[in-house]
Amino acid sequence: MGHNHGHGDTTGRSLLISVAINFLIPVAQIVGGIYAGSMALISDAIHNLSDFTALLIAYFAHVLGKRTPTPRHTFGLVRIEIVAAAVNAAFLGGTAVFIAIEAIKRLSYTSPIDTKIVAILAFVGILGNGLSAFLLHENSAQNLNVRGAFLHMMGDLMTSVVVLVGAAVMYFKPWPWVDPVLSLMIVAYIVINCLLLLKESVHVLMDGTPLGLDVMAIKEKIEDLSGVRGIHHLHAWLIGGDVIALTCHVVIPDQPVSATETLSHEIRETLEVGFNVTHTVFQFESKPCGHGELLCRSAGQPDHDAHECDLG
Repeated sequence: MGHNHGHGDTTGRSLLISVAINFLIPVAQIVGGIYAGSMALISDAIHNLSDFTALLIAYFAHVLGKRTPTPRHTFGLVRIEIVAAAVNAAFLGGTAVFIAIEAIKRLSYTSPIDTKIVAILAFVGILGNGLSAFLLHENSAQNLNVRGAFLHMMGDLMTSVVVLVGAAVMYFKPWPWVDPVLSLMIVAYIVINCLLLLKESVHVLMDGTPLGLDVMAIKEKIEDLSGVRGIHHLHAWLIGGDVIALTCHVVIPDQPVSATETLSHEIRETLEVGFNVTHTVFQFESKPCGHGELLCRSAGQPDHDAHECDLG
């Protein structure tokens, strides 16, 4: 077995800074939105406040995920970051419903809006959310928990831009309906990202193949190595964070176990460099077990040779 956790704690620091920013900004926006009479600004503030909670959840999930493995949790608690992403997706959905209800109510009546205050606070939101998104961007590509936080920040950045544009429009045109309409546009954006994040989180929790990982390409790469006759019963999943695990059976000529060490190292290096797979377990065999198929059919599917399939 081999795996590598080459993480610095820049993720934790970036999350903490983003938590602080996303507490201060919505407080100012809520006060300013009430004073200015802008539902769009209040909607943006509530979304930002929900992101404060979401970022707090993401941070604590990141901290817990760094705990070492125990006999009870042999992988540690790294997958709690995936659970946090799913919780944050659900939380986003709830805030979207609240904003939509308030915006629809506001469509039935209008009130004066202080566009100058709205514009100033929206600009403050752009600066703060832009900084948070910048801090989280580096680690968002590989970590679903951080990606969820990053999407929150990008959503906030875009909604602040929309609010600023709306304030500019209403400064020149007395169209108070623009404010609730923009709020509903914000809701649409939130819902889309909420569903995408929830879909990916559930995919990981169901031990789905990591997105972007081509198992057929892995099969070809490994079978191209000298001494490998074939592979089968391959399983690949995301443990959590950016740690991808893979197990498979490798068919080789009959030989002592000690003779497989060089080949094992070569396969691990191929998977880590070419596919970012850092946690691997191989079972070496002199002949294929079961049906010798790439994917094992023993889990919940009828298979007369299922007892021969070792899940590694």
